[in-house]
Amino acid sequence: MEITWLGHGSFQFRLPSGQVILMDPWTEGNPAYPKGFPIERVDTICITHGHFDHIHDAVPLAKRFSPEVVAIFETCNWLESKGVANLRPMNKGGSQSVGEAAFTMTHAVHSCGILDDGRIVYGGEAAGYVLRFADGRALYFAGDTSVFSDMHLIEQLYHPELAFLPIGDLFTMGPMEAALACKLLRVRRVVPMHFGTFPLLTGRPDELRELVVDLETDVWELEPGKPVEW
Repeated sequence: MEITWLGHGSFQFRLPSGQVILMDPWTEGNPAYPKGFPIERVDTICITHGHFDHIHDAVPLAKRFSPEVVAIFETCNWLESKGVANLRPMNKGGSQSVGEAAFTMTHAVHSCGILDDGRIVYGGEAAGYVLRFADGRALYFAGDTSVFSDMHLIEQLYHPELAFLPIGDLFTMGPMEAALACKLLRVRRVVPMHFGTFPLLTGRPDELRELVVDLETDVWELEPGKPVEW
């Protein structure tokens, strides 16, 4: 599987089958988006919540590529009102197969208002996802959240080997809370996200690395636009 960080909380996953999954797509106006990076194929879009920095480009990309779009029920309703088709609504605790991956929606501690024509509309609740693959591996994509004790249940149920955790602080957890999340999840690797995009997002991977030195967790710091293999 090929993983490419697109800056902030956006990622592209390319599976061995060729399926391309975009997580929380924010390309236009994202200061951390890798300049000139081309999006040439999208089979699946997965949205954790409705804030602009996670859903901004879901509508134009969905209309361009006609992918299946996974999101919580209320966010799917809003996307449908914007002309998006191929919606795959779900809710927390549920699972569904989309292409070659199984998506399980998990809890997240965050808000989910959608900015629509100058007003905030209800978008359901913020969520995370566990993605499971044919080779038996699983990853946990937390979206925007603080640490919560039920992350231990995610470990018990799904045994993810890789986690994508926000560390920027202020709007999500910072490195201290993310370190506890690593302990609860018992993951081998963690990819930090949602940091550095704006000056207010002060958390840094080196801080997290220092805090997990006693855990068997490798902090995998990615560079926007440069794919890595997992």
